[in-house]
Amino acid sequence: MVPSVDDPLAILAGIPLSFVAIFALRRFIKSRQNKHTLPPGPVPLPLIGNVLSIDTKEPWLTYTDWRAAYGDLIFVRILDQEVVVINSQHIAEDLLDKRSRIYSDRPYLATLEPYGWSVNFAFIGYGDEWRLCRRLFHQTFRPESAVKFHPMQIRRSRELVVNLIDEPQHYHSHFATFSSSVAMSTVYDYEASARDDPLVQIVINALIPGLTLLTPERAALLKAFPFLLKLPDWCWGSSIKRDARASTERISKMVNVPFQYVQQNMADSSQISMVAENLQRMEKKDEASKPMFEIALKKAATTAIVASYETTASTLMVFALAMVLYPDVQRRAQAEIDSVIGRDRLPTFADRPSLPYIDAVLRETFRWHPVVPLGVPHSALSADIYDGYFIPQGVSHGMKRGTPEASHFIPERFIDVDGVLTSDDPAQYIFGLGRRICPGRSTADASLWSAIVTMLATVDISSAKDDQGKIIDFTPKFIPGVVRFPEIFPCSISARSHIHSRLMDELRAVL
Repeated sequence: MVPSVDDPLAILAGIPLSFVAIFALRRFIKSRQNKHTLPPGPVPLPLIGNVLSIDTKEPWLTYTDWRAAYGDLIFVRILDQEVVVINSQHIAEDLLDKRSRIYSDRPYLATLEPYGWSVNFAFIGYGDEWRLCRRLFHQTFRPESAVKFHPMQIRRSRELVVNLIDEPQHYHSHFATFSSSVAMSTVYDYEASARDDPLVQIVINALIPGLTLLTPERAALLKAFPFLLKLPDWCWGSSIKRDARASTERISKMVNVPFQYVQQNMADSSQISMVAENLQRMEKKDEASKPMFEIALKKAATTAIVASYETTASTLMVFALAMVLYPDVQRRAQAEIDSVIGRDRLPTFADRPSLPYIDAVLRETFRWHPVVPLGVPHSALSADIYDGYFIPQGVSHGMKRGTPEASHFIPERFIDVDGVLTSDDPAQYIFGLGRRICPGRSTADASLWSAIVTMLATVDISSAKDDQGKIIDFTPKFIPGVVRFPEIFPCSISARSHIHSRLMDELRAVL
């Protein structure tokens, strides 16, 4: 997971998928020559700009405060980076959706290539390579195609609850195993074992240290001093080069080992994974185009694995925290399941239309503590004018939504007076906007729904108690970063009282 960063350079981490846009300084200078003005904003200090005024751990709080003074479109300077803060979903949709031809590029990140992270196509610029990667990804994960993964997602969800019942104290690890195993199945058609799977471990070994090293400080340092990657190993300061080399080796193993697994098992015509399907398509291509196609396929596969591992596990942590803090929500959700499904079987996707409150719980989990408050920035391919304001080439964008009683977990906000789900769905914006919207959003939504409904049907998640039976109080803490998630917190997870031996046998049968 991405670590907390206290230095003001943390602002450079990804600056918001939901809030901000980064400009190169030279573009700002050129913009002064334009008759249109930049958006209003706080007065920057010389050299450092507005960096000292921003909450580096939760910058969106600062941006929200500035909205009252400067409006929905705000210009900010952070060190040598020019930023536009967008505090309106309407403006974000105008720019990212309606003008997506302009706002679909990415800025340069100096750490990607040295640390092996150029294999993640979410970071690469808008062009032919990105379009090919996106097309390969979309062919497998578009909504009408992704339904084929539903049986596997239900099976993995049942594995998850068995693990939770057997070892509740390791709930965070079980969430990570669930997210990784679903991704390995959809991408490589690899049936990971429920615990301690060797290929899943390769992924974890690459991602945890890899994302830890992918910090804004390193990106800024390498951008300013690229010679650090050429220092001899014995020289002071060479740790950056050694870390980059080790990260690249781990990422390479994560990319190639599961890919080779698919190649070695291509004779199995039942494979329905993204890699297997596209390798079959590649066989029909001419020899000259195959190398480029294979590279793009590896990038698409790796991007799917990284995105799933980070966001799915983090969202389940948010859900579990909500169940501990809001037991009435859990009871109402369980009552809906018991009323619609009964207590003698487990939920499936066929039950989803009959369980609106469960969907409301999922929507509120997305909204309550978004796990990607600061995402990978968009960058404009050309200068633009919006509402009379000049937006130079190089801009990146996002948006911020306000919600009544935003700090409270209230699924009912998504249910109308007739008990029907409203049209307001956070999934419409939390996965991004425009051409850079997450192409795997339908599969991610299905994975989370299957895990949440299966947990609600089978286990109680409640406050932990000490040896004297007293509830252990705690204040939730979040680990900030590109992906924001709750720290491990005390909780009790146990099988619901009606989960009898027959249902447990049904659950364990998947292991």
